[in-house]
Amino acid sequence: MGALTDSRKRVSADHRLLPSFPSSAPSPSKKPKLSPLLPTAPPPPLPSSSHIPSSTSSAAPGPNSSTAFASTSSSSSAFSLLPHSRHRRLPPPPPVQRSIHAPLRRIRAFRLGNTRSNSDPSSYSPSPLPQPLGLDQYVDLVNSVTHPPPLTPPAYVPRGAKATVEVVAVDDLGDIKQDEEERDEEDEVKGEVVVRKVPLYKDLYEASSRQRDHRLGILEFEVRLAEKGRLGLEGLNEARPQITPNKKVVPEPFVPLTDKDEDSVRRALGGKNRREILSEHKASNIVITREILQCLNDKHWLNDEVINLYLELLKERELREPSKFIKCHFFNTFFYKKLINGGYDYKAVRRWTMKRKLGYNLIDCDEIFVPIHKEVHWCLAIINIRDKKFQYLDSLGSMDMKALKIIARYLGDEVKDKNGKQIDVLSWKHEGVQNLPLQENGWDCGMFMLKYIDFHSRDMGLTFGQKHMPYFRQRTAKEILNLRAG
Repeated sequence: MGALTDSRKRVSADHRLLPSFPSSAPSPSKKPKLSPLLPTAPPPPLPSSSHIPSSTSSAAPGPNSSTAFASTSSSSSAFSLLPHSRHRRLPPPPPVQRSIHAPLRRIRAFRLGNTRSNSDPSSYSPSPLPQPLGLDQYVDLVNSVTHPPPLTPPAYVPRGAKATVEVVAVDDLGDIKQDEEERDEEDEVKGEVVVRKVPLYKDLYEASSRQRDHRLGILEFEVRLAEKGRLGLEGLNEARPQITPNKKVVPEPFVPLTDKDEDSVRRALGGKNRREILSEHKASNIVITREILQCLNDKHWLNDEVINLYLELLKERELREPSKFIKCHFFNTFFYKKLINGGYDYKAVRRWTMKRKLGYNLIDCDEIFVPIHKEVHWCLAIINIRDKKFQYLDSLGSMDMKALKIIARYLGDEVKDKNGKQIDVLSWKHEGVQNLPLQENGWDCGMFMLKYIDFHSRDMGLTFGQKHMPYFRQRTAKEILNLRAG
């Protein structure tokens, strides 16, 4: 075993000293390579025996050398030709070409480059770099492509709809384009192709951002408003009503109360001391206590004191501003009762209208108002001297011709007594007022009567209704507290 081991060591050492020459057959102990080896160059020629010294042929490398090299004659002859030296130096091995196992890249852009398969390593040669195309080559390339790839992502086209594509013509390709149209007439794409400088997704993102940004909506509204509102100074007066509508003018009878007036009316109508004097009219000697004024609360009948004081305030209003009101005379609630006492008694009321007391004659007035109280209901009779007619107003819609005849007889007697004239009152018209506002409950007849008088003295139409009665009650209370009708 020791001799065998020593022989193996020597053989391996001798193999390291010998040059590596290719073998005709691969070693059975090694795996075959992936690709066959490339043909190698023949070994360099050995020097002839004449040039080798004789001492070289007789020299032996050592013991057992004949046993190590007995298998092959070529290796022994090559070893015998090596120069005899203490330090053996082997010649450098020739370069060996290695097979390339990586896949080769085909360059087929624009139909250029090497198109041979890279399966054969011997046929490998580096492909030349693609050369830039000239104008003619580019035109040929464009013409060779029947359906060019889209430059931008295709737009969404609903099912059944025809897609339109915008084709951008090149001015320099006039003749070529004509030839292309003749050659590809059947495959011609109808429409136009739009070359976008900005990608489509950016346009969609910006459009979505504009829709979500409320500031852009406000800005767009201001722009449209500015475009519609472009007016010069000449059209400013015409545009002013559109930009700033006229403030609605509230008629005088419907002017709302202030907070201060509402508080004073609330305290006056809701206090506990019923005998407290709230207002006193010295000219008519009418005193208003809280108990009397509380008839202006909701669902209460009006009493004589409140009605008579309010009529006095209306007369003072006329004298204070004669240009705003017609000339009227206001009888109190006791006049008609005194007149019809015993059937008809002119002498009972003859002194009520003395000129030195009133300062005018009744025949000089435009209208004369006569309140009529029928036990539990208030009505109104008007002597309309201006229109020569007698009118009857009842918030329940009834008509009383007897009352109008009594009023007509009184007017004839009054004119004859005070002026010494005869008037034909029978020729005057007796009528009920048409389109008269009517009450819708059982306690607002007195307030309706007062508002008939108020609106007629203003020479206004009766433009109020049941819904205004709560306001009129508070307004009347305020005017009585202030002793001034508005």
